[in-house]
Amino acid sequence: MSSTYQRLTVRVDEATGICQITLNRPEKRNAIDPLMVDELTDALAWADADDRVRVGLLRGAGRDFCAGLDLTALAEMKEAQIEEHLADADALGDLVLLMRRVRMPLIAGVHGNALAGGCGLATACDIILASDDATFGYPEVKVGFVPAMVMAILRRAVGEKRAIELALTGRSLDAHEAHRLGLVHHVFPAAEFEEQVEAYATELAERSATALALTKRLLYETDAASFEAAIRAGAEMNALARQTEDFRQGVEKFLKRKRS
Repeated sequence: MSSTYQRLTVRVDEATGICQITLNRPEKRNAIDPLMVDELTDALAWADADDRVRVGLLRGAGRDFCAGLDLTALAEMKEAQIEEHLADADALGDLVLLMRRVRMPLIAGVHGNALAGGCGLATACDIILASDDATFGYPEVKVGFVPAMVMAILRRAVGEKRAIELALTGRSLDAHEAHRLGLVHHVFPAAEFEEQVEAYATELAERSATALALTKRLLYETDAASFEAAIRAGAEMNALARQTEDFRQGVEKFLKRKRS
């Protein structure tokens, strides 16, 4: 991990194993620019390699989680060639892929606005916890743009028909509607949000780190597999999990409780 970041703050709580990564451009509503993409990529890769980290928690500083891509930065690329635009887009795409590939579960703690690319970042996390004052949406179409990389994740999260309606209209969702559609896992009152997010992340971090990593890996690796291939992958992961120290200790503790 870089010693300092310009767009992020990163903190590891060694007692819980939670690595909190905070988007830190509150004056820009945490808008995503190329530097933020680079720093997020670096921070996630570092956290993934650190044995202290069991769970990642993505937050936003200030009043919003993230308002989306920095349109000023995009406007400055108006004379760029297609190869430059593709390289810039690929960097964001690589970040989304990394969020799926890191071993630790990633939680998005969303308050305020999570719009466009900001909603995409939240959707790319494994779990979304929302304050009841949060707003979600993919309004890219309103400025002639497209919710591009996140489309692959959005359609899996809410289904094809809901995904296309959200993308074509660009309408906003409050936290409760986002929850009903399956985009958000839990909604907490704003007054309790910080405490509830911390409690949820802490409880998740208490689970076996190897079990969390293997479960996440299996889910995403079987995403496009046939039923037969998914069952086979599950069998292989089952065999692998049996050989982990966490599993052996867990079985021993269970049997000891049963005997007592």
